[in-house]
Amino acid sequence: MSPRYGRLLAPLAALVLCSCAALHEKDPWENVNRAVFQFNDRVDDMALKPAARAYRTLPAFVQTGVGNFFGNLEDVWTSANNFMQGKFEDGLSDVMRVTFNTFLGLGGMLDIASEAGIPKHREDFGQTLGVWGVRAGPYVVLPLLGPSTLRDALAVPIDWNASPWAYVEPVRIRNPGYVINTVSQRAAMLDATQLLEDAALDRYQFVRDGYLQRRESKLRDGDTRLPSYDEE
Repeated sequence: MSPRYGRLLAPLAALVLCSCAALHEKDPWENVNRAVFQFNDRVDDMALKPAARAYRTLPAFVQTGVGNFFGNLEDVWTSANNFMQGKFEDGLSDVMRVTFNTFLGLGGMLDIASEAGIPKHREDFGQTLGVWGVRAGPYVVLPLLGPSTLRDALAVPIDWNASPWAYVEPVRIRNPGYVINTVSQRAAMLDATQLLEDAALDRYQFVRDGYLQRRESKLRDGDTRLPSYDEE
């Protein structure tokens, strides 16, 4: 399961206040999506969640260091996406983050940039495509990767191959790194997952509506005064 799925859970409770008819129109493949959603849940219950609970028993500084290290790698691709979206100030800020954290933060294990007041952004190629005018398309639930849209799903391979970690050699180091990063992200969301399970009557609908609202908010950088990128 992608780290993107893990990061989705935390803001759901704040974003989803009701079920909107307009969101249902974006889910024409709901029956298939629900089946994949249930499959992902079973994988999570059987593998990811137990691994995340075990990971949470590690010392806090280890967990923080792992999260910071992979977060620093993500900042590289975030900076590129900010430049491609025309947000040059944010892109330069991201370059500064990577520079500070890589050279002063022990290869990224310490988040020196945040302590220095340099904000962290999260941008991916799906957002860049949205800014370029590509419509989101139908909502889809990807096996193991979780909620997405057709546009975001098409961007996933580019996001993966753009990550610096994708070029780490040998493979026996790279692949365990992917696993550790995924478990780390999942561990950070354990409390949010319990909140979701306790609060939602229809978890599928809750996650779907939250994902679509959050992606639209991220495209507009949280500014509701801006028009929707997916308006006809």
